[in-house]
Amino acid sequence: MIIAIDCRMLNSSGVGVYLKECLKYFLESTHNIILLGSRETLNQFKNHTNSVIIPYNIKPLSIKELFFFPRKIIRIINKADAYYSPYFNIPCGIKVSIYTTIHDIIFPDMPELSSKFGLYARMFFYHRCFKLSKKIFTVSEFSKSRIDYYSKEKKPIIVTYAAIQKHFLECRKEQKTIKKRETIVFIGNLKKHKGLSILIEAFTFAKKEGLPHKLIIIGGMNNFRSADKDIHEKIASMDKNDIELAENISSEQLINHLSSASLLIQPSLYEGFCLPPLEALVLGTHALISDIPVLKEIYKDFPVTFFEAGNSNDLKDKMIQILSQSLPPPVLSEELLNKYTFDKTVSIILKELQ
Repeated sequence: MIIAIDCRMLNSSGVGVYLKECLKYFLESTHNIILLGSRETLNQFKNHTNSVIIPYNIKPLSIKELFFFPRKIIRIINKADAYYSPYFNIPCGIKVSIYTTIHDIIFPDMPELSSKFGLYARMFFYHRCFKLSKKIFTVSEFSKSRIDYYSKEKKPIIVTYAAIQKHFLECRKEQKTIKKRETIVFIGNLKKHKGLSILIEAFTFAKKEGLPHKLIIIGGMNNFRSADKDIHEKIASMDKNDIELAENISSEQLINHLSSASLLIQPSLYEGFCLPPLEALVLGTHALISDIPVLKEIYKDFPVTFFEAGNSNDLKDKMIQILSQSLPPPVLSEELLNKYTFDKTVSIILKELQ
């Protein structure tokens, strides 16, 4: 079977990580793979004998993608047996079977994250994806329920969970020897659904009660259109000894921050899957996470602590409770370590494509 894969979002954050990890297993399969995207980005996969790189850089979810997609690229795609996109964007003119992964339906669920026009545009692309996809993959039962709620097409929706990157597992043993510091880690951006404002408020309360720890915010300060703008003021007003911003760090730096932290806090109000708690647990760091439905689904069998989503007082109390104890590092069984893997994810996708 020949599979054309849209790789244009390979350098994006969540979708890019998901795609990069999946590609390793696509390329280890017996199928012929057409990689569509930036040649510079895709050169890392050029030595695979079952793949061919077709370079193009048209922006996803754009007018050009909808109406002026290069015919020569479309001809190549239409010679394949299937087209797979890791996002909900689909170029015009594709006649072969289309398969997509929709990670979440956050914009209609949280319309405050975008303008009315932005929401309208995204809903157009969502519904277009619902209509054109033969099958839709997603990363949790929660996201599946939300896709089913908004879609009128009633196409098959298959859950293919996200998973931890392989190099986290490879670093697991050596990172366990790292000494814990008095740091709390948050991983995410400033968008409102990440709940950073709740964490800042809880952390401020905890500091007044004598908490000695420092808060390290790992992630992007960008995308101000959907960012929680009040966060900038709150961060700027805090004592610089109490908070650290770690932007654009390497994977090795991320692993070191997570391994040495006393606690990871994930105060999200909305997620499609959410990997940071899993990454923290694998590296021997406790995780305190909000009790939103998707996190209860993904982490129900894992040694995490839940707090009431949006409740800064409950977060503060549980933060202090965990950090005031000398708890041994969390240990994941082999069963839990293998619960979410990209090998399983790609196996399900390939089975459905056939």
